[in-house]
Amino acid sequence: MASPEAQAGASRPLPPRAPGSPVFLTVEMQAGGEPLRVVPPGGLGPLEPPRDLPLLARRRLLLELPELDAARRLLMHEPRGHRDMYGAALVPSELPGAAFGALFVHNEGGSAMCGHAVLCLARFALDYGLCPPPPGPDQAAAVVIHCPCGPVTAFATWDGQRSGSRVRFHSVAAFAAATDLTVDVPGYGKVVVDVGYGGTFYAFVSADRLGLDLSSSRIRDLVDAASAVTEAVKAQFKVHHPEIEDTAFIYGTILTDGKDSFSDEPTSNICVFADAQVDRSPTGSGVTARIALQYHKGLIQLNQTRTFRSSTTGSLFTGKAIKETKCGDHNAVIVEVSGESFYTGMSTFTFEEEDPLKYGFFLK
Repeated sequence: MASPEAQAGASRPLPPRAPGSPVFLTVEMQAGGEPLRVVPPGGLGPLEPPRDLPLLARRRLLLELPELDAARRLLMHEPRGHRDMYGAALVPSELPGAAFGALFVHNEGGSAMCGHAVLCLARFALDYGLCPPPPGPDQAAAVVIHCPCGPVTAFATWDGQRSGSRVRFHSVAAFAAATDLTVDVPGYGKVVVDVGYGGTFYAFVSADRLGLDLSSSRIRDLVDAASAVTEAVKAQFKVHHPEIEDTAFIYGTILTDGKDSFSDEPTSNICVFADAQVDRSPTGSGVTARIALQYHKGLIQLNQTRTFRSSTTGSLFTGKAIKETKCGDHNAVIVEVSGESFYTGMSTFTFEEEDPLKYGFFLK
């Protein structure tokens, strides 16, 4: 792949910038309405974590060192992004067979897993030559993406010229971390929640337990309630992952319509994660965790497909438990999630050294 400078300069001159400063070329995508700003391999330039470190170590450095976290802030925050922007920086992976490693970033920091991003990145890997195409037209290529939670295999079709929009992936081992957990939520009283893992940990609660409705309540009220639940669960319940302690944090809360028993009708939810960031999609890792919880409770069986609707955009993902497995002492399942992803454009970003807001700002 040509350098960002070469690709940008081939079509238009770059604006004035700090001498020797990096040029950030990104590919813009979306799945279920949730944006993904893709930074191709090598695209972070001097702000990329050292390549000789394992992926988890690079993720820690990216989030802990201010000079490296500057790349996240520059690309996610205003004026180049917004408070609900999401991105993925592609880096080399130490895992044999992986097309690349993915560092997921958002308004607050980074995630261990992102399902909507995987739906996008499988297409990106095929279209940008980061993995071999399938042997025949309209066959699916298996794309292994090294996520912080572990390797995730996605499947995207290829017609000989470009990838198809419909993508599916197989999750890491997903499990129920806690069910019917009572937490004291300031302003809402005692609330019963579930905690599930789908590559990252979420709290789940039916919106009506908080006096809200996904269809009629204001987004602001849903966000405030979900954020309050997240903080309460963080304070009152310690999550643990038996294999990857870097994933042991509550990423957010997913408010549902309470329709957890199997049905052919879609079930709706809204995911509020990081610093009150709202997912526009049905949330791929959330679908994974919710399927794991439903399977754990005996509400669904293997290979029963459920449809999940985003209450913000109406977009749809599907999910089903395809295999039982173990994760430490947890009974777990592998979940297949399916959805559509699309390209929306390309962006070229620069900065001037004297700009006091060159690394962006976060407006709450």
